[in-house]
Amino acid sequence: MDSRRGFIKKSMLASAGFYALGTNSAWALEKDGFESCRPLLSDRTFTSKAVEETIQKVKKGITNPELAWMFENCFPNTLDTTVDYEVIDGKPDTFIITGDIDAMWLRDSTAQVWPYLPLVNKEEKLKKLFKGLVNRQTKCILLDPYANAFFKDVTKETEWKKDKPTPKPGVHERKWEIDSLCYAVRLAYGYYKETRDTSIFDADWDKAMRLVVKTLRAEQRKNGKSPYYFIRVRSNSTVSASYNGTGRPIRPVGLIASIFRPSDDGTMYPFLIPSNLFAVEALAQLSEVYAEVLNDEAFSKECAGFSKEVLKAINRFAISEHLNYDKVYAYEVDGFGNKVFIDDPNIPSLIATKYLISEKYYDEEVYMNTRQYLLSEDNPYYFKGKAGEGQGGPHAGKDTIWPMGIILRAMTSDDNKEIGWCIKQLMATHNNSGFMHETFHKDDASKFSRSWFAWANTLFGELIVKLYNEKPELLKNI
Repeated sequence: MDSRRGFIKKSMLASAGFYALGTNSAWALEKDGFESCRPLLSDRTFTSKAVEETIQKVKKGITNPELAWMFENCFPNTLDTTVDYEVIDGKPDTFIITGDIDAMWLRDSTAQVWPYLPLVNKEEKLKKLFKGLVNRQTKCILLDPYANAFFKDVTKETEWKKDKPTPKPGVHERKWEIDSLCYAVRLAYGYYKETRDTSIFDADWDKAMRLVVKTLRAEQRKNGKSPYYFIRVRSNSTVSASYNGTGRPIRPVGLIASIFRPSDDGTMYPFLIPSNLFAVEALAQLSEVYAEVLNDEAFSKECAGFSKEVLKAINRFAISEHLNYDKVYAYEVDGFGNKVFIDDPNIPSLIATKYLISEKYYDEEVYMNTRQYLLSEDNPYYFKGKAGEGQGGPHAGKDTIWPMGIILRAMTSDDNKEIGWCIKQLMATHNNSGFMHETFHKDDASKFSRSWFAWANTLFGELIVKLYNEKPELLKNI
């Protein structure tokens, strides 16, 4: 891991644009004056011919040189800077850090590689990377299904070792977030659907998935109890769950409790609706795999029934009349009738529903009403300023905007004008870095958080590839 730490420092310099160009550089200084911010070829953590060919192809469809430069920096950022791949016990093993934190999140790691999935059949090397990540996530779930982030070294102690209960060695954080487990299902299912390679569904994966379902069942808390609690000793209201680490009271109604959000902040009301929608789809995907591949009809039916139960509860308890927007989805509910109407630009989120979830699991009209609300000044976390405008969230506080939220706005829009506006916002607020950040201040884009946030970078690249495939004329007119 020592050499890895050295590379991380190099990558941070690269992301700030400090690499000098040479014969080993990604590309030479072009006539438009934009210099590559990618690491030197010899310093990249993973290389893919299919990804490089995609970059060159898409760049040719982009007229604006700054946008082309941003795309080439961002799209391969996960491969360039965050991958640790090897073969362990005869099986591929892929560990992917989130960027500036030397740990792997189940959520982030899946999202970081997701844009490369359509290319996986073009290159065996890329296929092994995906198989390796499925294998690594399986190990993580078996270590602790309630944890959200892990180390590769299972003997390593976390800086949060004073958390209660004490995290197991190899666990970075033990924040219970429904979406962590759902992302592991999404990765395996997506890889299988793309490749029809069933070798990932081995005995360990089967054991892990049964643990996933068992954990989700436990967090319905139908008997009023849960084995989970979380207390962070140092005082920080965004990470310590209320009521001695157990979360606010809920009425068991079939929804699944999530004590933390995808932002890693604590929930206000434990029934987090975007994550419950994600669970509906993940359980349906498991049902399909167990029926089609593993020939376990009983478990397949159990997963399908669980999925339907959660969806029924969402439709009953999470859809509500809004003062100005007709029926909308609440962000969080408690089963008693209390609801909170906000959003968080991480994924899953309410605005990301159209991007993440199959349309058969949500109400399109209710979603569109919700989207309209979230992108209005009636949303307390929608900010406008001198630098830009867009969704923020409680995680980073007032007046901070998430580029990921702007990307998702574009991802979920069919309006060329709106999509173009979103891209121009992203181009105006990257602070000349060529990369996405976690947040920026609405009045000053130089005040940003996380200069090395691989998920946001790769998601931006995914947006550009989507537009290249679906709306190529738009990329020629920005």
